[in-house]
Amino acid sequence: MIGYVTLGTSDLVRAAAFYDAIAAELDTPRMFETDRSVAWGAPGGAPGIGLTLPFDGQPASVGNGVMVAFAARDAAQVDRLYALALSHGGTDEGAPGPRGEGGFYAAYFRDPDGNKLNAFVMSAG
Repeated sequence: MIGYVTLGTSDLVRAAAFYDAIAAELDTPRMFETDRSVAWGAPGGAPGIGLTLPFDGQPASVGNGVMVAFAARDAAQVDRLYALALSHGGTDEGAPGPRGEGGFYAAYFRDPDGNKLNAFVMSAG
């Protein structure tokens, strides 16, 4: 149902470096780039993510209650994504670990613009 998600940024170069690191860990290439936006994903693949300078020229802002979740292969990749995020200017919103019951393992962090992100994996058990 979802093709891609776009997040606003006030510094496209800084934000693109943050998402390049996340995308590299997820083996997801850049698929689109202009002087105002960058997007990662694979044509015909899973939903992608994009960054853009706001069209209206106003500062980018963070949506309250909005979060984008990255599907990881395993808990170790969740851990790596969290560490990458923090090492590229992200901030902690919840260290990697199990959440609730049902095999949900996740980490929460914000990108340099304050957009809330999550890396997660669901175990089969």
